[in-house]
Amino acid sequence: MDVIRTPEGPQQVGPGGDERDRSNASGHTGGIRGNGTWVLITVGLAVAMVGLDGTIVAVANPYIAKGLHCNLSDLQWVANAYLLALAILLVPMGKVGDRYGRRLLMLIGTAGFALSSLGVGLIGSISGVIGFRAVLGVFGAMLMPNTLAIVRSAFPKERLNFAVAVWGGAAAVSVAAGPVVAGLLVQHASWPWCFYINLPIGAVTVLLGLFTLAESRDTHHRHHVDIPGLLLVAGGLFCVVFGLVKADTWGWGDAKTIGFLCGGIVLLVAFGLAELKTVTPLVPMHLFSSRRITFGCVATVLVFFSLFGVLFFISLYLQNVHGYDPVATGLRVLPISGAFVFSCPLGGYLNERFGPRAAVPFGMFFISVGLAGLLWLEPMSAYVHVWVPFVVLGFGIGPVVVSASSAIVSSAPVDDAAIAGSLQSTSLQIGGVLGTSVLASVLTTRLGHVLFAKLTASGVPATVATELQQARQLIAQGVAPTVARAPAPLQHAIVAGSQASFMSGLHAAILVAAIVSFVAVPVGLLMNDRPDWVDDPTEAAGAKTAPASR
Repeated sequence: MDVIRTPEGPQQVGPGGDERDRSNASGHTGGIRGNGTWVLITVGLAVAMVGLDGTIVAVANPYIAKGLHCNLSDLQWVANAYLLALAILLVPMGKVGDRYGRRLLMLIGTAGFALSSLGVGLIGSISGVIGFRAVLGVFGAMLMPNTLAIVRSAFPKERLNFAVAVWGGAAAVSVAAGPVVAGLLVQHASWPWCFYINLPIGAVTVLLGLFTLAESRDTHHRHHVDIPGLLLVAGGLFCVVFGLVKADTWGWGDAKTIGFLCGGIVLLVAFGLAELKTVTPLVPMHLFSSRRITFGCVATVLVFFSLFGVLFFISLYLQNVHGYDPVATGLRVLPISGAFVFSCPLGGYLNERFGPRAAVPFGMFFISVGLAGLLWLEPMSAYVHVWVPFVVLGFGIGPVVVSASSAIVSSAPVDDAAIAGSLQSTSLQIGGVLGTSVLASVLTTRLGHVLFAKLTASGVPATVATELQQARQLIAQGVAPTVARAPAPLQHAIVAGSQASFMSGLHAAILVAAIVSFVAVPVGLLMNDRPDWVDDPTEAAGAKTAPASR
């Protein structure tokens, strides 16, 4: 029987506490259930399925747009419907996992994720795709926080950095493979196969999970889902994202844009205030008294703000502007994900050796430098202008992701393991939503300001350039509109002006991402190097000591 020492005194954990198989943490006695290696393989497959889905969609977006005749705003919602559902439900699903079993929730989430992916490919309409992507996010929310909680339950503190690094490495490998896999599937099959691929991965993961994962849950506390808090945070996030997506159409100064953005902020502030007063908060605010958790979440938001936003548009650039086919596009995105794979173990080493105060600034600096290098891209830039910044960008991502994730998970008491995992995953998704939405608005706003001038400078008559303003959403995907019966020189001028406008918007979006990353360099310096909980000398018996002050 384990003991948790808290400020209130020792608490027994066992039949009335955190029920889990501790054979791996205290010395595995045989078999595969609860074995650390098999736990990491199973959890890694689940994480890889989700990671693969993210980068596959980035490469498949141009073909979804062509196949379903949708615009840039629709493509944003293909990404954001999924990311919003994840961001909103990750913490509640972490609580459900704490109460009913993390293994159970992870397996249900994995099976549902695979089946929802089938729905995305079969539905045949953009509204249906967006709807199924939201459902996909619901099951992803069941899956992701409980993977980290399972890892946290299966490994003792001294091996947790290694385990989290492997967990991050699984995500990194899937991110690396995603663009190439997407290119092969789109080019030799069709874009729905980019989602069908989740079926065999999900089936293998569920089968392995039934035999390798030990159930873990927290029965010491009663877990209730804070419905008012859930509605406040859901409404707030939706209003902010909807306002950002619509800002280019409505105008940044339009009353509707301001209303949605301000309304969303008010709801999010109300959520924070409500969580301080409720007995069963959706997010235990006491966790944020830990600087490692607070700034670990901030670092995660910022790194994925840049990564998701830039990948969304770089894929459009490579295919629609540069003219690469899907496989060539996937191969050319590989340096960023390959460097990410390499830098994850490096991040684990830096975090172990120097702590997050060194690892996070190190990574954020390289991210900002890599993004700045993309500012010199032109429509027909040589590939060296792409792969060198990609390598630098990917090299910086690993240390931030691994050190921030480890800081968040290791700084929470074991009873809050799933909540800590939820906070990490929620931060990731919020960063992705904001990156896709904010940078898309920056791109389209800048494109709208320069489109007429770029078209006329390329030789397009003013009357034609005025009419082409209506094709702004198409041009924002990097696609030049075709004018019926236009002579070849005119069509060439339209292509040149459209590409110049897109590149101007792309440079503006990348500049914003680079500035955000550079300003975020000091975030790691605000994190304390030591965890907020330490092992008791009686660790061999499984005892833990919670921080006396949080």
